[in-house]
Amino acid sequence: MTNNPANKILRSMQLLLKRLLDIVLSVVTMLACLPIFITIAIMIKLDSSGPVIYRQERIGKHGKVFTIFKFRTMVADAEKGTPVWSKDNDSRVTRFGRLLRATNLDELPQLVNVLKNDMSIIGPRPERPHFTKEFSRRHSEYPRRHSVKPGITGWAQSQGLYGNSSIEKRMEYDLYYIDNWSLSLDLDVLIKTTRLFAKHFAENIRLQYK
Repeated sequence: MTNNPANKILRSMQLLLKRLLDIVLSVVTMLACLPIFITIAIMIKLDSSGPVIYRQERIGKHGKVFTIFKFRTMVADAEKGTPVWSKDNDSRVTRFGRLLRATNLDELPQLVNVLKNDMSIIGPRPERPHFTKEFSRRHSEYPRRHSVKPGITGWAQSQGLYGNSSIEKRMEYDLYYIDNWSLSLDLDVLIKTTRLFAKHFAENIRLQYK
């Protein structure tokens, strides 16, 4: 089935459309959220010293290393040395950083990564090289996640699975996405993620000011 020339052409057209949608959605979202970007940048500078944007190496498609962008949520130089997994109530996270993480607004700069073609809007979340090596040793199927571009959100995240959830479970959802990818699945992920974001945003804002 996959060797059928017609299927190959159809898939190529779908991938091209996915890329075009990535560009359009990224540009529109960045323009619409410009006041939010500016406000967040000001609040980060007022809250703690250090850069507004945090840069970190991640593993992308075909194992290529790229630099991911995020709004800084930790104190400056918090991750010097051996990488460690962030935990709940991590002392390195700033006051405003907690709000950004709770609402996932720290991920907004990754729209730049999408425009640079390092990432897609939808795809498996990229991991740091240190943890990629560790997970690949433990799970032989893990490197298969790198057969597609990583995303700002993915099938696993649309089901409520984030960084503190089981790597095995997230990998299971990521591989399902890769094996069953279609534009309709991307749309489903986008709708589910938007609903989850709205729900978590409202809940966390309420908790912050309770």
